[in-house]
Amino acid sequence: MPKIVDPVARRRAVAQAVLSVAARHGLEHASLRNVADEAGLAIGSVRHYFADHDELMTFTMKELSRRIGDRVRTHAEQLLAPDGRTDRRAETEELLAELLPLDEARRQESALWLAFTTAAHTRPELRPCAAEMQTDLHTLISRVLHEARCVGGLPGSTDIELESTRLAALLDGLNLQATLLPDRYPPKLLRQVLRRHLDTLRTGN
Repeated sequence: MPKIVDPVARRRAVAQAVLSVAARHGLEHASLRNVADEAGLAIGSVRHYFADHDELMTFTMKELSRRIGDRVRTHAEQLLAPDGRTDRRAETEELLAELLPLDEARRQESALWLAFTTAAHTRPELRPCAAEMQTDLHTLISRVLHEARCVGGLPGSTDIELESTRLAALLDGLNLQATLLPDRYPPKLLRQVLRRHLDTLRTGN
């Protein structure tokens, strides 16, 4: 009997090989040959699942976005569930903390996402995924802040659109600085900055 290969699982395995190569050597080294070697496949097998290098890079960027998004959505579902919990402030912080490089896995994700978004400036095929990720982040933050205002966690005068943009910019900035200068921006400091920002939202100052 010929071995049955799950095409979705195989495409994700190849995407993981891209991420592994990029994490060690940089995105520019994620050639079809290097990726095939990393995945333990013949280059022809990679071409069977991806028409060209551009398609492979686009799929990998979407796969990275999916992984981050799935983890964040798990927190969001818990936070936004209408079950009457009162510790929404702590849960909000934990949700947003998932988007910061607070451990090795998230540091690697942050560095990889930065590499992809930087590449999107010169690779148009990557731009829609980068834009979608930013839109999804803004939408999520807006919903979280809107719900917080509805339950009295934020002042009624809070400008949700403005504060969503401000908070998204803060998270992007912290990610960039912590990725480039990890010793200067350790996890404890990142949490302190995020916590202080959420406190200012709560008081309206």
